[in-house]
Amino acid sequence: MNNSHATAVTLAVAALLSACTPDKPPVEAPRPVRTAEIRYDAIREANRYAGNVQSRFEVDHAFRVGGKVARRLVDVGQFVHEGDVLAVLDDSDYRLAEEAARQQWTVAVAQARQAESDRKRLGSLQADGSVSVADDEHAHSGAQTAQATEEAQARQLELARNRLKYTVLRASRGGVVTAVRVEVGQVVAEGQPVVAIADPGTPEIVVDVPEDHLIAFKKAHFKASLASAPDQPFEVALRELSPQAAAQTRTYRARLKPADARPLPLGATATLITDRVVADVQVAAIPATALTQANGHPAVWLVKHAGNEPTGSVDLMPVAVHGYRNDLAMVSGVPAGGQVVTAGVQKMAPGLKVALPGAALAEASLTQVDTTQQAAR
Repeated sequence: MNNSHATAVTLAVAALLSACTPDKPPVEAPRPVRTAEIRYDAIREANRYAGNVQSRFEVDHAFRVGGKVARRLVDVGQFVHEGDVLAVLDDSDYRLAEEAARQQWTVAVAQARQAESDRKRLGSLQADGSVSVADDEHAHSGAQTAQATEEAQARQLELARNRLKYTVLRASRGGVVTAVRVEVGQVVAEGQPVVAIADPGTPEIVVDVPEDHLIAFKKAHFKASLASAPDQPFEVALRELSPQAAAQTRTYRARLKPADARPLPLGATATLITDRVVADVQVAAIPATALTQANGHPAVWLVKHAGNEPTGSVDLMPVAVHGYRNDLAMVSGVPAGGQVVTAGVQKMAPGLKVALPGAALAEASLTQVDTTQQAAR
């Protein structure tokens, strides 16, 4: 009876322990990771340059004579047509000079007529010997001198008239006034820039290129955008590149025109983007945080998964690094379309199960449900 009682107690204890023991050990949940897809392309180099919009044809207008500004008829931003009056100088002195030149010309005309009359009269007297040959030659010389003086005074009168006309500054072409550098009452010198006029129909983007970028700049493909519309880039073409660097900045000025002849606001801030193929090697750009090391060489953690499975495992794969661009690394050696881990690479291990982006939340929910069911049992 004692043996039977001990056996029964042992069986009861065993049954109780078996009820408390789980059916199987809990399964570790896949670790969520952040990945990047491998996409190959040629190695390209991109640069950005700050510039502004200017007109291809912008002319500084100046008076061809000096004087005091009497009137200014235009303002910045005003559109003018060819021949419109821009400013006027006080012309009092030039009118006096024109009148004086007229009077001198009148005197020269009278003297020329008198000299010619004397020449003819002496010529008729010289035929019958009343005057000497020397007197006749002197009369011819006086007539020629008087004629030359008359012509010279006529030219002086013409110059005086022109200088009087130059006191009125007119637009040499139609366009927008971009600068006005004088005010009424100001005394300006001959040739001093007064008003600048630009043609708004020929806009260009002007940038300064550093000396060490010059060779690459000539071979690049260009795009530009305005500060007012940074998400709307457009194609531009290089029209002019200065053959000599500026003395102060040691940069080369480049002028680029829109490929589609679109209107651009003059003076607007622009960003020029250059893009060129550096080499024919196909590389993939991945975040630099994806790089790790394997036996002292660069490597990445490649996620292996079947089809559209939300989970997979990681394996260390060596890669070749061809360079860096900001926070990106240019690599090759990974199959195109593969997914590489870009965050937490120091916590990866060969064969570690991971959950791909977008599947981590669902995988965690399934794990919680499985754990709850095991606890209930």
